Amino acid sequence: MSPAATRRFFLSALGSAGVLTALGSSPAHARQDGHLRAAYLGSFGWTTPPGEGFEVACHDTLSGRLTPRRAVPGVPDASWLAFSPDGQVLYTTNELVPNGSVTALSLVDPHHPRPLNTRSTEGAGPTHLSVHPTGRFLLTANYTDGTVVVHRLRQDGGVGELTDLVQHTSPERPPRAHQVIVDPSGRWVVAVDLGADAVHTYRLDLSSGTLHHNSRLSVASGNGPRHLAFHPSGRHAYLVNELASTVTVLDWHAATGVFTAGATLDTRPEGATGENYPAEVVVDRPGRTCYVTNRGDDTVAVFALSEHGARLRLVDSVPTGGEWPRHCTLDPGQRWMYVANQNSGTVTRLARNTVTGELGALIDSAEVAGAAVLAFQP
Repeated sequence: MSPAATRRFFLSALGSAGVLTALGSSPAHARQDGHLRAAYLGSFGWTTPPGEGFEVACHDTLSGRLTPRRAVPGVPDASWLAFSPDGQVLYTTNELVPNGSVTALSLVDPHHPRPLNTRSTEGAGPTHLSVHPTGRFLLTANYTDGTVVVHRLRQDGGVGELTDLVQHTSPERPPRAHQVIVDPSGRWVVAVDLGADAVHTYRLDLSSGTLHHNSRLSVASGNGPRHLAFHPSGRHAYLVNELASTVTVLDWHAATGVFTAGATLDTRPEGATGENYPAEVVVDRPGRTCYVTNRGDDTVAVFALSEHGARLRLVDSVPTGGEWPRHCTLDPGQRWMYVANQNSGTVTRLARNTVTGELGALIDSAEVAGAAVLAFQP
């Protein structure tokens, strides 16, 4: 069985991806113009054609155009990206290499990232990582093994020794850790497990780098929770259930590190049919709009937020202009929505109303074979 089939044994066969295009002005020119900023692209190497792994792009903050430029060798299957608190180091998962690993890259020159080192995650299929707000630890979710891993970070930003590895358990299906983040208060580590249908919270000991379990929220069996995103208020979060095509509103109690589940809504309009697997969830900076990508329908679901984030309402489903939208993100100015469409091998750009949060039609598209994730220079 191929790595893709192992990673997503319950999903449909994957389609074809596009071909990388490298266009635009030189890196030196990009550094000289303040409106030209670096962006970073992660892609899979098992697609047809294969992705480059990790690439640098130029983002024109005036026009919004995204232009892929060059690959960085030795960083395969970069499926998730996260920055150090000071923005000087970028970390990426290497998801489908044997046993899984993470790579640290120096961003002293943002347009020419320099690999610092690579470390094993002591597990297979690392899908997600984040940096603790102290900048001292890297947290990684190993999907295939259902584990959460902690590495101490070196002074230069490189990945140091492993300090803890926590094994999730599940009575019905194998655990599949899919996301690990730190809550807005900085007090708790949150891990979402798709196979275990659970969201765990942990306390991280900042001396030893070990995780101590605090609470577990269980969702309906078979929902397959994938990712969550917090509301800017820090009082609510939105949990995307990949296998149920739903999103659940969670109340977050930062004092105790406990989630309480609220209403669950479909990520698709009424009457939608066919296979669909939502992937990414994003909340805008004012906390007025929530976005969820739908793989299958190939749309971004737009939810209006009200009552300070306590309520969601589906208001629109906007075509992404590509196939199998794995990841989406807003640019730093929040004027556009960018979507990584894995099967069509594209990163598409949609117009966005910065007042209402509404998404408009497709503006343009950049070819990125095996597109998995996009992050903008801090």
